[in-house]
Amino acid sequence: MNTAFSAGSLVSARGRDWVVLPESEPDLLVLRPLGGADDDIAAVFPAFEAVTSSEFAPPSPDDLGDADAAGLLRSALRIGFRAGAGPFRSLAGIAVEPRAYQLVPLMMALRQRTVRLLISDDVGIGKTVEAGLIASELLAQGGARGLAVLCSPALAEQWQAELRTKFAIDAELVLASTVSRLERGLDLGQSLFDRHPHVIVSTDFIKSTRHRDDFVRHCPDLVIVDEAHTCVAADDAAASQNQLRFELLQRVAADAERHLLLVTATPHSGKESAFRNLLGLLRPELAAVDLGSDAGRRTLAQHFVHRKRADVRQYLTRADGLADDSLAEETSFPTDRQFKDETYKLTPAYRALLDDAIAYASERVTAADRRGRREARIAWWSAIALLRSLVSSPRAAAQTLRTRSATAAATTAEEADRLGAPLTGDFSDSEALEGLDAAPGAEAAEVEHAGARLAELADRAAELEGPTGDRKLAALVTQLKALLKDGYHPIVFCRYIPTAEYVAEHLDGKLGRRTVVRAVTGTLSPQQRIERIEELARDAGDDPAARRVLVATDCLSEGVNLQHHFDAVVHYDLAWNPTRHDQREGRVDRYGQQRTVVRVVTLYGSDNGIDGKVLDVLIRKHRQIRKDLGISVSVPDAASSGVTDAIVEWLLLRGRDGEQGSLFDADEYRAIDRKAAALAADWQSAAEREKTSRSRFAQHAIRPEEVAREVAAVRDTLGRAQETRSFVRRSLRALDADLRDDAAQPGDFTADLSGTPAGLRDALAPVVGGDAVETGRPVRFRATAAVDRGEAALVRTDPAVAALAGYVLNAALDAQAAGPRPARRCGVVRTRAVTTRTTLLVARYRFHLTLPSRTGTRQLVAEDARLLAFAGAPGNARWLPAEDALALLDATADANTDPEFGRRTMAKVLDDLPAVADHLHGYGEELAAELLASHRRVRSASGEIVRGLAVTAQGRPDVLGAYVYLPAPTAAGGTA
Repeated sequence: MNTAFSAGSLVSARGRDWVVLPESEPDLLVLRPLGGADDDIAAVFPAFEAVTSSEFAPPSPDDLGDADAAGLLRSALRIGFRAGAGPFRSLAGIAVEPRAYQLVPLMMALRQRTVRLLISDDVGIGKTVEAGLIASELLAQGGARGLAVLCSPALAEQWQAELRTKFAIDAELVLASTVSRLERGLDLGQSLFDRHPHVIVSTDFIKSTRHRDDFVRHCPDLVIVDEAHTCVAADDAAASQNQLRFELLQRVAADAERHLLLVTATPHSGKESAFRNLLGLLRPELAAVDLGSDAGRRTLAQHFVHRKRADVRQYLTRADGLADDSLAEETSFPTDRQFKDETYKLTPAYRALLDDAIAYASERVTAADRRGRREARIAWWSAIALLRSLVSSPRAAAQTLRTRSATAAATTAEEADRLGAPLTGDFSDSEALEGLDAAPGAEAAEVEHAGARLAELADRAAELEGPTGDRKLAALVTQLKALLKDGYHPIVFCRYIPTAEYVAEHLDGKLGRRTVVRAVTGTLSPQQRIERIEELARDAGDDPAARRVLVATDCLSEGVNLQHHFDAVVHYDLAWNPTRHDQREGRVDRYGQQRTVVRVVTLYGSDNGIDGKVLDVLIRKHRQIRKDLGISVSVPDAASSGVTDAIVEWLLLRGRDGEQGSLFDADEYRAIDRKAAALAADWQSAAEREKTSRSRFAQHAIRPEEVAREVAAVRDTLGRAQETRSFVRRSLRALDADLRDDAAQPGDFTADLSGTPAGLRDALAPVVGGDAVETGRPVRFRATAAVDRGEAALVRTDPAVAALAGYVLNAALDAQAAGPRPARRCGVVRTRAVTTRTTLLVARYRFHLTLPSRTGTRQLVAEDARLLAFAGAPGNARWLPAEDALALLDATADANTDPEFGRRTMAKVLDDLPAVADHLHGYGEELAAELLASHRRVRSASGEIVRGLAVTAQGRPDVLGAYVYLPAPTAAGGTA
């Protein structure tokens, strides 16, 4: 670079110090503030602005700190790093601290020239974070220039928020509702995928052929597919939209240079062909590879990560083959789900209504059978809609009875099936949950005199509203009161919008004055749903006696994480597919849930002819398989539908005479049992295949010792969790915050920040809220990385922790700063931890990195902070091992130091520090060699990406801090 300032050199401009970046030209300098982030990069024209070489100012002996000063300075520096020199370029700059096991997919990705991965970890493990880590790293290294996430429209805004807040990736939403606005801003002939490099594309958007073709032509070079199992076709009978998405992904995957991440917790869904199609998207040969052979499994292992909670709950321990537990990490998932099935019986009036409705539906089905197949299918779906709404709630029944069936518009039997199945069934491969919680219709216009009869049934249903006529509602109130008494905050899941609204209305005011009830249904947009939940949390407040109850439809059963506010689930309506129950429960049973046991209550009618069989054949069987395997196995849809269809058929065709035991004669009842047995056999077979696949495809591409080595390197550079927790507590106390420990959650605490310096309050206000820092509302700091909005995680990448570290570091560097300054750049401490004079240095190194990638070579400047310690005088230094230097941070002051003596001692050491310059420089060269080896190791399987890799120490390190430890006098008058 033909400029007076080389990359990595230190310059002074605009009243501050900067680091010169490799993008600089002779007439244009690209600068990053010393110790700053990429967001603060600026361009300076030396011809118009004064730019001079700069050296970092040495510490001043007139500004001595106490025994904590060195540790706080080092921690503040490390927490503030956003441009680390290690092989994981993005980890220093993201706002999430990944678990060690979440680094495995990232390490797998970095060993591939073109990343092709199927991430199939269990629900709640953190697949979104794993995919985000890979995307962030590829973009940071230059391996990818753009990103597209394909997901359901209900999850698009959540993906956008996750990428923006955790990974600093600002992605544009490309939805059916935003396309027109986005296209109006395009230049002539420009694609919106060229205009916006990072996009989140909803699956409904790609239904349009024009948009689908445009996406394929201008698709970014990195694509993430969420819930990928919904985007593959198992056979020719697959849903049309699944087929369209599969064809799209085939075209996207056809570009061998495109990175592709497929994300799903259910890669099999009981369908081997669908699983093979997923694998074929990664590499065509995987669709036919022999997975029964060792060679086939080794090939798949490079592209497939498939773990359950038990695999990662305890990680990097002796059980994983490591020498010790020094890097062990425990992830707090709930240990169990406690199930309780509660029954209720219909009131006489409700029973009479159900009998009359079944009689009507039976007549309709019988009459329609004589008119043709189209009419028969319309009558069939209308009958199911009527029965499901009747057992849901009086309000859902009334609305269904007064609404025209969507299937009535069908012109063929096949169209009737396509329209009716999603609205009345709960198939595991439903294309989207949006719009499926609306109450279905039961009225068909061509049925003579049907309107009056349905209206009469609807009026009777409406009269049953309330706990007197609806014993199901009364049973719910009883169960909720028990949960609330035990301190739980439940979510009540309903099948239909009218039911959820009805339940919420009747619960309001019935559960105690400190209980807040809200409803969230498909009538709200995805963003409004999140806002409603946050409103519920705010209204309940922090009062330990307050309780939260959320009534929701299945619009919240996928994707939305609710573990911070809720810890119990009530299934008010039975789903006809147990996978839906698992999805509901998974909203609260996931990483970050504070409860060790999540409670699940299932309400079912003992005498409505449907719930009992669904519970026995589907729900309980699913629980047993999950208990046996530790994971969920999707029910085979066809066999499941066979059972529920059989139940409905006999209800309709045999009628009812008051007691469930007399509904069916022996032969007919055995027919249902035969179908149930066939389902159980298919399901058990699927479970065995899943069990086998879990053992056959267990993640062996990256060994635990490989992960441990990289985790240790990352923690040595960026700090360990305990260091961050200690730093936050010590700094906040030193800055006059009022801390109170949370007795219920060891390690958590709240902080009143109103008494802290104005500069810190200004830095924290955008993160935790202006009202918190000014009014004294306690801010909760939690030991887990999974926190809710308004809380702070005790991890280095949390915005509140980063703001605190920035304030502490800046105050340490500015001796004129007003208010308390917890960290100082030098100090003299008398301690029994040393027997001879020992000096500890906090040094900041800069490195010039040359990182080759398939898109070209990137030149970067990165930083690292290290502790170095020597005994004796600088001119005759005896350098100590790294662990001894680190131990000095824990040294305590065991005797007072006279201020003037301390100043003279410090001044003498600082004057003699040039004598150790050669050692500091040589140590920088050693660090550069270690970093180069680490970069090569992480990319070991991709020789092309390793060639040309270089790491060079840049100039002399900055000595940020110097601390002298002197032996403390003993009781006998000597020194320790």
